[in-house]
Amino acid sequence: MDVTRRNPVRPVALVLLFCLLAAGVGCERRNSAKRDPAIAFAYSGPVTLNIRSEVNPKSKPVATSKHGEKLEILQVRRRFVRVRTSRGEEGWTEARNLLGEGQMEALHQLAKRAGKLPSQGEATAYTVLNIHSEPNRLSISFYQITEGLKVDVVGHQLLPRSKDAPAAGFQIPKAPPRRRREKKEPAVPPPPRPVAPGLPENWQALSKTLSEPVAEELIATKKPEPKVPVEDWSLVRTKDGRAGWVITRNLVMAIPDEVAQYSEGARISSYFPLKTVHDGDLTKHYWLWTTMRNTGASYDFDSFRIFIYMVRRHRYETAYIERRVVGYYPVTVTAGDVPRFALILRNEDGNLIRQAFMLEGYIVRRVAEEPYQMKAGTPGATVAGKEVDEDEGEEDANTDEAPKKGSSFLDRFNGLFGRK
Repeated sequence: MDVTRRNPVRPVALVLLFCLLAAGVGCERRNSAKRDPAIAFAYSGPVTLNIRSEVNPKSKPVATSKHGEKLEILQVRRRFVRVRTSRGEEGWTEARNLLGEGQMEALHQLAKRAGKLPSQGEATAYTVLNIHSEPNRLSISFYQITEGLKVDVVGHQLLPRSKDAPAAGFQIPKAPPRRRREKKEPAVPPPPRPVAPGLPENWQALSKTLSEPVAEELIATKKPEPKVPVEDWSLVRTKDGRAGWVITRNLVMAIPDEVAQYSEGARISSYFPLKTVHDGDLTKHYWLWTTMRNTGASYDFDSFRIFIYMVRRHRYETAYIERRVVGYYPVTVTAGDVPRFALILRNEDGNLIRQAFMLEGYIVRRVAEEPYQMKAGTPGATVAGKEVDEDEGEEDANTDEAPKKGSSFLDRFNGLFGRK
């Protein structure tokens, strides 16, 4: 008798395993074949976007998407859309959380233009602060300033507070129009329309305008229109090159507290180190800052001040101060042994001028002045609703040598003193 009989279980197990594998591959192919085609594309707007299993915003999240990730639009249900991530995950979100191609390009252009603007000082926030794509509370917040994270302030705008969200860059695809059935003309035509009534007998008296006393009385009793509240926004630039808008009052300028304590309740709108000095083992700076008391004004500062550090007395003192001015971004500074800086101010005639100063020892001197011309194209540096271009549209300064075309005022100013 042959005791080496084959085990019949092993071939059966192999057959079953092969069948299961084949069924799995076939199921995967059927599932991939059943995937809905994309009807449009959009980009994730918020810092982190939760994609949920159902239309209900409280349903379970099935995936998350980071800002800027490209998503496929599969289905539209009113203000909700079903999307598919690059990893194949599918779920629902609101259309307002998505950005269109134009909005993403606008963000890139804003960051590109903001990268060319001079910093008006570093700022931070005590709590998490959202950076918005537009100066509007309801616009998408694509980045966050956490406590201790510093950003550069490069611009400012004062705008009416908006109750409406900005126009969405992502437009929900419209369904194709349904075919309308052609209406058959009735066999019996409708009755003719009745004749319109004539004018009343006193139509000429009714057409007369109100007498002047009555009109003046109506104007006097008319209630004044309520004032529209405004919001102060700052354009900020992150260290990794992003740019966006934050509410100004939530920012804290990162100037040292030993200097900031002299702000006298005003908001510091910009600050710059001018010179470095040493007091034993301590390193101190001379500072230029601008401050703002009127939070409802369209300009950027109403006072500027120079602080110097007195090594003998071991304290800060004011070397120069001007109050009740109307000033605008950007403030430009050249630090060094003989610091120089320039400010854009509005003079008594209402014209914009750019004044240049230099600090010699403890003495501040005004050394140059020229008209400043506004030109649209650069965000942030706004004057009465218009935007300021830094390098274009400026007139030549009165110098011995004719400056090269296109040179900035600060370059020409430095050329006065042989500084390159």
